[in-house]
Amino acid sequence: MRVKRIVANISTSDIAAAKRFYEDSLGLECLMDLGWIVTYGNGEPGRVQISIAREGGSGTQIPDLSIEVDDVDEAFRRMEQAGFPAVYGPADEPWGVRRFYVRDPFGKVVNILSHRTNEQRDGG
Repeated sequence: MRVKRIVANISTSDIAAAKRFYEDSLGLECLMDLGWIVTYGNGEPGRVQISIAREGGSGTQIPDLSIEVDDVDEAFRRMEQAGFPAVYGPADEPWGVRRFYVRDPFGKVVNILSHRTNEQRDGG
């Protein structure tokens, strides 16, 4: 037996509120809509991961979700424009990521991050 996928589930009575954050601002596609559940994604294969933490790093709270993007500064700009202000960052972390935290419409703290290249870490 092997795990094929891990899916985060967020409880809400207002499923439609997810569209502005996850589809419009983050650019995810609606992969499934059964009325009582909506799944967003991008159709790309991903690694199966689950993180267990006692803190969020750099003295931050543990985020509910972590979403890796290819351009964290663009994601930050889009979130701010959509009215979702950062609750932390953007920050370049010593373990090689650039990230910020934002609250989704359901109050979940979302860690949006990009892994920095060696050139970016060295200031180039």
